[in-house]
Amino acid sequence: DSDGRVNYSGLKANRIDTASLENYLGKLSAVNPRLATSRNAKLAFWINAYNALTVYGILREYPTSSIRNHTAKIFVYNIWHDLLLVVGQQKISLNDIEHKILRKFGEPRIHFAIVCASHSCPRLLNEAYRASDLETQLVENSTTFFANSGNFQHDIKKRQFRLSSILSWFGSDFGPDQQTQLKSIAPYLPTESAQRAARNNSVSVSYLKYDWSLNDQK
Repeated sequence: DSDGRVNYSGLKANRIDTASLENYLGKLSAVNPRLATSRNAKLAFWINAYNALTVYGILREYPTSSIRNHTAKIFVYNIWHDLLLVVGQQKISLNDIEHKILRKFGEPRIHFAIVCASHSCPRLLNEAYRASDLETQLVENSTTFFANSGNFQHDIKKRQFRLSSILSWFGSDFGPDQQTQLKSIAPYLPTESAQRAARNNSVSVSYLKYDWSLNDQK
């Protein structure tokens, strides 16, 4: 839906929908990743691959209350490591897509586009990312992300930002220090005062608790 919530029960019950998702993953698998193409095309491909594979993985486990129910650290199935997509005859996990492929592009806004099926994730678009529209899509999703009070809060009197934990876990992707990181996100913040505070690095920063409950339509 417009908030990025997924109707997992409806998807799982509708064989046509699940077959379409499986067919889409099959088309992704058939792509030759070594073909020469644009940076935006590669980014869009791997963002779509991550999101589609995650939805597929959740549907295999559904009903479930959280992806974290399926991320065991040792000996047991871990959806981030063990759910695999074959691309160019290579088995690639969700962690591979995120850390070994997407983060290598140096585009921090991927963190507002890839969705780990949780409430505190960015919204899941109800359309594919496309090379021709990627910049617009990344800007819109980044702006929507920070407009959500669960991801960003600005206490003007205390001169404090409370940011999504994504900015803590992946802060280095946005810059080497707080000043650079805040300038990186400034254009997407919801108010002029927040944008100005970010550009001036005139706030202290703390991080919000991450809500890992499933991004389900309920």
